[in-house]
Amino acid sequence: MKNVVIVGGGTSGWMAAAALARIVPPTVSITLVESDDIGVIGVGEATIPTLMEFNDFLGLKENDVLRECRGTLKLGIEFVDWLRKGDSYFHPFGFYGRDTPEFAFHQLWLRLRHLSATGEAPADAAGDIGDYNLCTVAARLGRFSPPQGSDDAILSTTRHAYHIDSTLYARMLRRYAEAKGVRRTEGMVVGTQRNPTTGNIQSVTLRNGTILAADLFIDCSGFRSLLLGDTLGSEFVDWSHYLPCDRALAVPTAPNGAPPPFTRAMADRGGWRWRIPLQHRTGNGYVYSSAFIDQDEAERKLIEGADGEPLADCRPLRFRTGHRRRFWQKNCVAIGLSGGFIEPLESTSIHLAQMGVQRLVNLWPGRGFNEAETAYYNRLMTADYERIRDFIVLHYSATERDDSEFWRHVGSMAIPDTLAAKLDMFRFSGRIIPSPDDLFTAHSWLAVMLGQGVVPQSYDALLDRVPANALIHNMRLLKDGVAKTAAALPGHQDYIDRNCRAPAEPEQLV
Repeated sequence: MKNVVIVGGGTSGWMAAAALARIVPPTVSITLVESDDIGVIGVGEATIPTLMEFNDFLGLKENDVLRECRGTLKLGIEFVDWLRKGDSYFHPFGFYGRDTPEFAFHQLWLRLRHLSATGEAPADAAGDIGDYNLCTVAARLGRFSPPQGSDDAILSTTRHAYHIDSTLYARMLRRYAEAKGVRRTEGMVVGTQRNPTTGNIQSVTLRNGTILAADLFIDCSGFRSLLLGDTLGSEFVDWSHYLPCDRALAVPTAPNGAPPPFTRAMADRGGWRWRIPLQHRTGNGYVYSSAFIDQDEAERKLIEGADGEPLADCRPLRFRTGHRRRFWQKNCVAIGLSGGFIEPLESTSIHLAQMGVQRLVNLWPGRGFNEAETAYYNRLMTADYERIRDFIVLHYSATERDDSEFWRHVGSMAIPDTLAAKLDMFRFSGRIIPSPDDLFTAHSWLAVMLGQGVVPQSYDALLDRVPANALIHNMRLLKDGVAKTAAALPGHQDYIDRNCRAPAEPEQLV
């Protein structure tokens, strides 16, 4: 392996470039080709906690990333009007209570609810499940702190992610990669050449006539999938029958007050709207299905519900939900949108690009390509997409809304068998058994299933060994402890001002 060419920049391209520059032998030449004439998607402003692992791998400090990318902190996502109009719930990143080797914490909560229903405990003894989650309670109060203390401290149960300007993040990664020897070439790819014997890609041709040859090509060309899709013909697996949203509109607005430490996702007639607070602006968007609402109405509803004064015109986006049958084919690996896309409801796009890069590094083809390794890569990436797909479908399928054609459609549509089995198990006994490789933990599944009205009939029968009085007493202590800890945390804006406040003008970061 002597030469690597990355086709496409943006967040995915520069993530790949930065990671490879950090880890591959110095004898490997890395070139990234991108065209200023091709815009980047640039609306991936909300992230999940796994991005911290990528930044740690590169040696990037959290406060530096937030400062340079004008970021804020994210404790989770508030879902408004998803189960029914007027209802809301919070999906936190942190943990509910503390699981033990014998019991999942939520089983204790389910038993306490049962004791209240039978009159063996006060009616309000259990309270809301969110009362036992520090991220949830802190988000309600607009407060934030990173995890601290020993494993038995309440403050150690938090997890967080970021809201960042993804364009600035890509620029930050570009500086990092170029400092480690990555070469950027300006140009648009207009042709590809393949080896007539092996079928591998030999080179790409730019519009100015430049030919770039390589041993490995990384396709970061976005939805175009220029190399993996157009050149190598990797089939697209379409999931629009599970996830019918195929359009999005995005518009930035001026900041309006202190930024909350969470993303807001608000269900609407033909889909849902997002609100993502940054230091210098608020990101707003509408993800919708063109089969149920047209662009003009979606734009009107987006502007009406936007937070603050619009700073630009609405930007339309089109997409298909699904993935390429093979993410790695021949000597080409697709990273990011060129390999697949799952709508941004749970902020997974940057994570999936990160996993693509991470697994490429773990299976680095330094001495050539091996079919068993590429097949293994494809199995892992396909499983990632399918598990995330199930989690996203849950938000739509488990709903009581029937006030529009869109919600009647998603509420009655067939769901994947893997999701149906998980729901059946939870409804019966409250058990959640995620795969060890699941992105979303049992705590995430718990938050969304309960929030979407999926309530267990019972609880784990082994909990009957726990004395009722001890359960009532200890759960009250925990709930009070979470409330007191949250109230003592600094305000989100105060935390930003002290640790990661960005310069006043965005131009200073360019």
